[in-house]
Amino acid sequence: MQKLVIASSNPGKLRELQAMLAPLGIEVLTQSQLGISEAEEPHGTFIENALAKARHASAASGLPALADDSGICVNALGGAPGVQSARYAEGGDGGTAAHSPPTGRELLRQQADTRNNEKLLRLMRGLADRRAHYYCVLVLVRHAEDPQPLIAEGEWHGEIGFEERGSGGFGYDPLFRLPQTGKMAAEMTHDEKALVSHRAQALQTLLQRLAAHGSYLAPP
Repeated sequence: MQKLVIASSNPGKLRELQAMLAPLGIEVLTQSQLGISEAEEPHGTFIENALAKARHASAASGLPALADDSGICVNALGGAPGVQSARYAEGGDGGTAAHSPPTGRELLRQQADTRNNEKLLRLMRGLADRRAHYYCVLVLVRHAEDPQPLIAEGEWHGEIGFEERGSGGFGYDPLFRLPQTGKMAAEMTHDEKALVSHRAQALQTLLQRLAAHGSYLAPP
């Protein structure tokens, strides 16, 4: 069985990625299980941050690493929050969360989600253009210096609602409305979300690329 470390400590992302990877016969470890700290994310693009996280986790673990960088981009706000999605409200996703125990980390991120959603609603007040999309990039490296990482992207288009609804998901899901169904992402089941979300789309593309590179994860 192949082993893979996920370069994230975000509980919501970990749940989604582990559920999606479980049927593939890959043993999924998290960087927090291995005592690996979170990487810095100083870059202005999703892909640069994801690559930095993947290389960091692979170097620390000696294993292939999968990193996700994702966020929500709102048309009327010029693409914001974008790469700052998790930190949109001050202190939203800082070092305290990264170095807390898992249960405390989840609580801190829930509190950050609340603050981020409140800020987004405040900035959207009175704006007619509610269009937005979630974006996700996944980067898989075989080792820290991998010159040919596998990269996959996904976009999930919708709009920002006028109030929070639903108790599922995480992040901006209570505000992200799908016009075709009228549901918020937070009102969808895991199975529904796994068919259409930005992360699901990116993972499906990644799996297709892995299939095309049959020995990609084989030990050198």
